[in-house]
Amino acid sequence: MYLKSSNNSFIILSLYVDDILIAGNSKEMIDTTKKWLSSNFEMKDMGEARYVLGVKIIRDRSKRLLGLTQETYIKKMLESYHMHNSKPMDTLVDKSLSLRCDMCPKTL
Repeated sequence: MYLKSSNNSFIILSLYVDDILIAGNSKEMIDTTKKWLSSNFEMKDMGEARYVLGVKIIRDRSKRLLGLTQETYIKKMLESYHMHNSKPMDTLVDKSLSLRCDMCPKTL
C-alpha cells in the first residue's frame, strides 16, 4: 500500500504481485499517477475495478456509496461444505451504523 497526499487530495495505490488498484478523491491525481506509471512500466489500464482478490466492489456514485462483498466466495465455501441450502439470517452488525472518518485509527 502506498499513500500520497497533497493539500486536500489523496491517492492510495495498492500493489499485489502484478495487479495495481488505484483509488483517490482526485481524478486529476489518479490520471497523473497512471500516466507516470505507464511511462515507467509496461501496464494496461483495465478501467474501474469490479473485483479485487475475490472481493466484489459495489459503487453507487449518485448516493456516494462504496461497498465490498465476498458473496461469491461465501457461496463457494457453502457449496464445498454442502451447506448451500442453508437459510440466510441477519448479521449481528447494527444496520443503522454509519462509518465516519473520525472513527478511523490515527497514527502519529
